Amino acid sequence: MSKSAFAVAAHPDDIEFMMAGTLLLLGRAGYALHYMTVANGSCGSTTVGRDQLVTTRTREAREAAAVLGAAYHQPLVDDIQIYYTPVLAARLGAIVRQVDPQILLVPSPLDYMEDHVNVSRLMVTAAFCRNMPNFLTDPPAPAVATDVAVYHAMPVGLRDQLRAPVPPHLYVDVTSVMDAKRRALSCHRSQKQWLDESQGHDSYLRFMEHLSAEVGRMSGRFEHAEGWQRHSHLGFGAEDFDPLTNALGKLVAPAS
Repeated sequence: MSKSAFAVAAHPDDIEFMMAGTLLLLGRAGYALHYMTVANGSCGSTTVGRDQLVTTRTREAREAAAVLGAAYHQPLVDDIQIYYTPVLAARLGAIVRQVDPQILLVPSPLDYMEDHVNVSRLMVTAAFCRNMPNFLTDPPAPAVATDVAVYHAMPVGLRDQLRAPVPPHLYVDVTSVMDAKRRALSCHRSQKQWLDESQGHDSYLRFMEHLSAEVGRMSGRFEHAEGWQRHSHLGFGAEDFDPLTNALGKLVAPAS
């Protein structure tokens, strides 16, 4: 059976900030890669109108997915329109069944932004219902029985909504793929000015590098790392089903 890993985040560039290194390593390990942002980036500018911005950010996300070697899946809604609704769960459920991943990479349920948190919740539901024939997806897709392991990325800033640190369950050494991670993030050219103005990031790439270096420092062993929390196995697979660790071996370290 072919193996696939599916990274799903809220907005174009979220994957590159918090997940892309792990995704690249899974590609090297033989996994077919899939890339999706649920929202289209429509609110990510102070100067560009919605339609032009969506066109630009879709093009940038496609370029980034190509750098990562991942199949690109179209977004479904505008920014700030990601709500936990039956309609959106059914649409995402269809995509999960079509991709049929063994590894699902999703945002933290403790992130600072509601779009991120809602994607986390929606994707857990979509994966949980993958094998339920009576859960109707849109469009209809047959249920799949594949075990799937769900891994939550670190929240942006490595803290929850109330500013408390969020500790990973495991660390992935992404030092060897940092150049490719930088190239993928650099595809999102429209976002450097937006984040500099709206959220005070003095350098788009430097902020990503700071996060990966900080997680590396937390690991106590890696120069650059991405952190992950494993979702409960209940409803998804066997308790010891940990395909990410099995695939990446010595590049993964459990939290002490």
